[in-house]
Amino acid sequence: MEGARRPPKFTTSGSVHSAERNRNGLPMQEQGEQRILNRRQGQMNEVAMTSRQSETFLFSIMIYFYLWICYLLNYKPPQRVAHPPASVVLLQALGLESYMKNKLQLHSILDIGLDCLQDKPAQSLKDLPWRFLRRLMMASATARDTRYMQNHTEFNHETLRNTNFPRCQVDCEIHPLDLIITVLHCSDGLLQQEIFYKMAQCQFSVPLLLPNNDTNQCMLMLWAMRDIVKKWRPHSLASTRGFCEESIVLANMPLMSFVRLGKCGLSKSQILNKVLSNPQQHHDFFVHSEMDGGNVLRTVSDGLVEIMWYLPCGKKNIDIFTEPVAIANLRGDSSSFQSQVSFLGEVSSGVFIFFDSTLPKNYKVLSQLKHIKAKVVVIAVSYENTEKDTMVHLTQLALTGSVIFKNKQMNDAQFVMSLRQAITSVLQNTPKVRINDMPKTAAKYGIALDEERTACQNGKKLAEEITCQIRDIPQYKKSELPRQGDILKKLAKLEKEECRLLKAGDQPIEHYRSKLSADKKKLREEQNRSQIATSMCWFITALSSLDEEGRFYFLKWMRLNLDARARKDLSGFQNQYKAKCCNLKENMKDIAKLDEAISNCSLGIEHFMREMGQIYEATCSLPEMEEFREQFSYLPSLGATLLLDGFPLELVDGDASHIPVKWITDVLMALHSKVNQNSRVLVVTILGVQSTGKSTLLNTMFGIQFAVSSGRCTRGAFMQLIKIKEELKKEMNCDFILLLDTEGLKSPELAQLEDSYEHDNELATLVVGLSDVTVVNIAMENSTEMKDILQTVVHAFLRMEDVGKKPKCQFVHQNVGDVSAHEKNMRDRRNLLEQLNEMIKVAARMEKKQEQVRFTDVIEYDAEENNWYVPGLWHGTPPMAPVSTGYSETVFEFKKSLIEVFKGCNHTKPLGNIKEFTKWMESLWRAVKHENFIFSFRNCLVADAYNNLCIEFNQWEWSFRKHMLIWTQQAENRIQNLDNDDPHIGDLDEFLVILKAEATEELRSQEEIFHKYLDDYYKSKDKHIQLVEKYRQTFICSINSLKSEVESDVNKKCEMAVKIQKGMKKLVDIHKEHAQTIETKVLELLKKCRENNMDLSDETLKEEFERMWSKTVLELDFKGLKRQNIRTNVSSQLRINLERHGSAVTERLNMTNNTESDGTFNVKDSHMEGYKICNFFTQKKEKTQKLADGIISDCLQFITGKHLSNSDYHDTYTKELLRIIDERVKDRGTSNIFEVDLKLHICNIAAKNFQKIHDDFIAENDPKKHLEKLKPSYFLDFTDLYHEKNQCQRKATDFIKLCLKPAIRDYIKKNLGVKIVDEILSSGSSVKFSSRTHFQYTLLEELLNKKEFEAYVRYINRYEDFVKNWILDLIQKHFSCQKSFGDLEILSLNEIMIKIQDAFLKAKNKTLETILPNSSKGIADFIEEICGHLKTDLVIPVDNIRAALTLNDSKVEEFVEHIEKSLPELREHLQRKYMELNQYDQSTNIKDKIKNLSFKPQDELFRRVFGCGKQCPFCKVPCEAGGGDHKEHHATVHRPQGLGRCRVLTSEKLVENICTTDVASETVKFQNIDTKGQWHPHKDYRTYYPSWNIPQDTSIEASKYWKYVMHLYNDEFAKEYHAKPANIPDQWKTVTHSQALESLKDSFNLNKSSNITELH
Repeated sequence: MEGARRPPKFTTSGSVHSAERNRNGLPMQEQGEQRILNRRQGQMNEVAMTSRQSETFLFSIMIYFYLWICYLLNYKPPQRVAHPPASVVLLQALGLESYMKNKLQLHSILDIGLDCLQDKPAQSLKDLPWRFLRRLMMASATARDTRYMQNHTEFNHETLRNTNFPRCQVDCEIHPLDLIITVLHCSDGLLQQEIFYKMAQCQFSVPLLLPNNDTNQCMLMLWAMRDIVKKWRPHSLASTRGFCEESIVLANMPLMSFVRLGKCGLSKSQILNKVLSNPQQHHDFFVHSEMDGGNVLRTVSDGLVEIMWYLPCGKKNIDIFTEPVAIANLRGDSSSFQSQVSFLGEVSSGVFIFFDSTLPKNYKVLSQLKHIKAKVVVIAVSYENTEKDTMVHLTQLALTGSVIFKNKQMNDAQFVMSLRQAITSVLQNTPKVRINDMPKTAAKYGIALDEERTACQNGKKLAEEITCQIRDIPQYKKSELPRQGDILKKLAKLEKEECRLLKAGDQPIEHYRSKLSADKKKLREEQNRSQIATSMCWFITALSSLDEEGRFYFLKWMRLNLDARARKDLSGFQNQYKAKCCNLKENMKDIAKLDEAISNCSLGIEHFMREMGQIYEATCSLPEMEEFREQFSYLPSLGATLLLDGFPLELVDGDASHIPVKWITDVLMALHSKVNQNSRVLVVTILGVQSTGKSTLLNTMFGIQFAVSSGRCTRGAFMQLIKIKEELKKEMNCDFILLLDTEGLKSPELAQLEDSYEHDNELATLVVGLSDVTVVNIAMENSTEMKDILQTVVHAFLRMEDVGKKPKCQFVHQNVGDVSAHEKNMRDRRNLLEQLNEMIKVAARMEKKQEQVRFTDVIEYDAEENNWYVPGLWHGTPPMAPVSTGYSETVFEFKKSLIEVFKGCNHTKPLGNIKEFTKWMESLWRAVKHENFIFSFRNCLVADAYNNLCIEFNQWEWSFRKHMLIWTQQAENRIQNLDNDDPHIGDLDEFLVILKAEATEELRSQEEIFHKYLDDYYKSKDKHIQLVEKYRQTFICSINSLKSEVESDVNKKCEMAVKIQKGMKKLVDIHKEHAQTIETKVLELLKKCRENNMDLSDETLKEEFERMWSKTVLELDFKGLKRQNIRTNVSSQLRINLERHGSAVTERLNMTNNTESDGTFNVKDSHMEGYKICNFFTQKKEKTQKLADGIISDCLQFITGKHLSNSDYHDTYTKELLRIIDERVKDRGTSNIFEVDLKLHICNIAAKNFQKIHDDFIAENDPKKHLEKLKPSYFLDFTDLYHEKNQCQRKATDFIKLCLKPAIRDYIKKNLGVKIVDEILSSGSSVKFSSRTHFQYTLLEELLNKKEFEAYVRYINRYEDFVKNWILDLIQKHFSCQKSFGDLEILSLNEIMIKIQDAFLKAKNKTLETILPNSSKGIADFIEEICGHLKTDLVIPVDNIRAALTLNDSKVEEFVEHIEKSLPELREHLQRKYMELNQYDQSTNIKDKIKNLSFKPQDELFRRVFGCGKQCPFCKVPCEAGGGDHKEHHATVHRPQGLGRCRVLTSEKLVENICTTDVASETVKFQNIDTKGQWHPHKDYRTYYPSWNIPQDTSIEASKYWKYVMHLYNDEFAKEYHAKPANIPDQWKTVTHSQALESLKDSFNLNKSSNITELH
């Protein structure tokens, strides 16, 4: 048959044209002539050839024979070379051979590494699989591109040439389907499922039957397709705008299969793409020959059956088919794949067979397809007019039902239309099929199933055991998940009410809070009474018993089954919801009920995980050793394992708006432990209006899917971990990225609620507070909602400024497709920034902050760099639209930029680990619950950072004070060593000016060092220093204040030293005059005795000396210093001080009798003038009395200190005393009469003591007594000179004894106080004094353990005295048990002896260099040289030096030699003495010795921990703020106000309220003397006390320590305060000693073993 002839094959169009012309164009006559000419030429050639052959025939035979013999001798049978299969060669070429056994896993693709940031073309075949996976994860339409930069030397061409792998393939490309199949074979089941999901998202066809060339068996990819869920709108639902949503494997729809026989000259896949695409929205669903790489010969993908789904959108002008239809496409010649064809023939509604109708063999194959159950449509392809012949053959085969002819006259458009009509025809009344039902058919034809894996089957079985019990979801949740739902909502509401106390009404606030706590306990008990449901037991058992792969499969099956069930139930409710919304006003209640029903019908894995968390939280409320509690203690570890496996964990329960803090905390801590504490985490949050693609954006960037139940948007907040690969860890300084996906703001489900705005605010504040980087997602088509979301986000950012957190912000503007969007929107960006600045000002007003704040002040934002314009997600009209290439590419660029932002986070501040994230989360949630976002000191991380800064600051402050203290001592020594007769010095006043200038320079230098310490600390990348950035200025002010304070103190001490030195001048002159007179008389007596030429005995010499001494003393003038009336001086200074108060005060002074005080001062009614408010008079009087007692105590301490100085009285003493009083009464609201009487009282005491100081000084410095002390020395000098003895040794001894020894003792005594402070601060007690917070904890813990009521009374009511005595006791205990004073004294002795030795050597060397006169003058110069070197360290009295040099005839060399020998002896002698004294001191008078020191160590330690001394105006707890010049006071733990003497006026009962609770209440008010008896809301306490920051904390944990104390000593406190016992709430009575101690540790953030150990 002519029509059946095979057309000739030609390689060029020219050849084809020539052949046709020869066949159809030449006449028969011309053809005959040509044949005759050809025959004649052939005959001539034969004759010539015969003659040549005859000449060479014999020679040829011989040669042939010879070669045959050689061949036989060397012949070896050829060996067959075994060539590897094409699949193996392909695996090797792609570099995937190792993954055939160890499959690729999903996390290896999702983990973030350098490869995630690269998008350069593949450099080799080995790059192609990874590039395919990367681009597929970002849903890029170019994922199937297999082009690469060719490298011809990369492979062994010889190996590949000898296989069925085409040679041209090596040099060019790989077919996309070969790449996809190879990657699928190398992937585990979960990665396969993700690949299918992404391919479906890109509208790529996915494998239905996956061939395996190694086994020649294909596999039904049912599991891989289970995650694909599609939505569509059939035309039957178009009028109601309904839609269908179903898993693609469960969807019932007809299947149309397309196969081909042999080669038909037509691209079947390309035609299918046209069939499924409308003209405006063409897409390559199937790979075809005209695509990049599609023309490459396939090697392993023949036999592949792909599937694609056409899903209508409900629009007639767009939809091709009105109902959904599945399209299957068999790759390769169907005659070679009988299993696939048979399978498709059975499951399909229609089979479309493409074949070349000109090939006879195709009809033979067609005859074998008559058994196909499906309707067969034959598509005959021929470019010749063979339709009649084709129909004859098809009639014989009984296949004439549906035939489509494709010839050269029919173009593709007509052909596609014919195909669509044929498909539509087949679709009518055709059976539908579910992929889920195909495994039985597949098994019939030997087709494997991907779900046959053991782990998959086990997971499926376990999941079905749980989900098969679900009949009615709401009922199931009540019976199987009883710990959530209503009971959890009640718990969440109770927690918030416990914090906010909005419904307290007139109830006593602590009793109301106790009731709330009891209600919470009952709910927890109810949870614990509920049996653990069978399904939950199976769920927990499955998670804990399965390995990682098994857990993955189990949870996937759970989600698939639950989603399928939920979709079924939700569809009905959604239809009702839609109908009700048509009449919104009338159906509001019904809509609300439907919304609740929809929420109740939602069931997902998160509900089971939530139940697991509630089981754990409920059991944690039981006693620690309870068996039921121990039984579930492993659950957090299980949750941590799931997080590490990549599963999301619910952070915020979207149904109850609740964070299960205990559960989340313990899960994260378990995770922290599992990764060996390598858990540095960077937190990323995305915020935006609901349904604007937030989750899609995260999914496209990071390839993750947040597990939320079907039919709902994300509710609440979920977190998911992404691991950082090793190569990026160092650069990012991070181990994980923690992604937070939140429910959309402006949620329509919550819009009807009154507090929806607050809900959005809370959620935004929480996630922004947790984040290092916040992505704000904005849909550009909705500008109104954009402004709303921005307002919410701005509030959240502003609140973060309070705690020093400055998150980075990125704005993503969705649905902006214009390529010039960035340039065109420049003005819009500027307007956006202006809007943000305006919003931040409004928010600042609402948050009661400064209004002059800009958006960039609170977040890191650059309008040019931090705005991204992203095109729309879909390229066309869904559901047939693929993801837009512009979307995926822009999102990828955004991801790369975001990674760079992540790297920058490490440069601005250190990234915290999971443990710190947990603390931060707890504090943020506490603040959110309180509606209180100024929570810096209730936030444990902030408190820890602040405490660390205080510790460092205290160390720097002590270094500063210590340095200036030593400098001041040296300055005082220089003043006391000053010789007024020295012409080089000038007078003392000039020297004082010099010293003050030096002091100013020294202070400036130390201040710079101090500031540098602070600056360096803030530049450090640890300790969360950025959280306390706002307090930097406070500490700077404290440095400046400290400098001013120390400068004033240094100047005062120098001035005092100069004044004392001036006062001593007269005494020094008298002593000098007397000494000169005595020396003259002794020399005269010596001369007289020598002139007698008689050898006088010692007794005679003594008699002569005594006569001379008595006579000289009678001649000398011993007037000395004149005694003053100190009382008159003090009174004069007092009058000067009180002149500013006017004549009334002067008159009162005149009326006052200057009698001595009896030592007591009582506040009188007359002192209370202007404060006689009846209800608060007594309160004010007690307060004033306490103030007076404190001032008197300070002044007595000052007076005692002057007693120890051994100096004369000076008027500056009284001035300083009055200054102390003025500072203490300043701003205390006291009356002038009170101030006058108090000063009179103190000045009377001072006058008496100052008089004694003056009298003692005069007595001690009496010139006659002073001279008598020197008498023995003069006598010895006289006798030695008379007997001409060598005085060197004795004079050297005198110098050591009279000059060095007392100076050394004085040095050691002056330095002992500093040494004591250094010892305490470097010993085991150092932590106690490291900060005020640590010190408070130490005191309170000791009080709790001692259980002494009187100690509590002293601590609360006389805090300053209590602390001073406690410190003194600690010093005594330390030096009684651990170290002795002797050790410190010997340390100081060694220090000064080194300096003395150094001074001696320098003086000795100068003696050698400069020859001194070998006489008393030389010795005087030598001693002066030593004293010059020691003038800043030792004070050597001039009189003592003069005594050592008097009547000295020693030689310099001998004197120096004796001094050198005496110094070691002096050291040994003093060491022995101090050790002996120490043994006595250690058992007796440590405190007395401390009190006699000029520098009081207890005062310095007290200054470190006492702070500003301010107390809470309500409960009297002391302020713990760091620095000396802070502007805001705060305390860690407040206490019941009754402990501060506060009582109820009407009942006289002590008040049990706690400040932190009262300030959180809307109803509690207070009245006191400051409010002048008027009631004022406690929440607005700052109206009267603006410098106090009292955090809101209403939890039962807050102040649990003081609740225990007040309950324990309620009656005792009432008796002490002359009041009635407080009404103690029942909840307080349950607090135990151990709970109180634990609460104390938690409150002070010291619940760390290291810190506690140090404190002990």
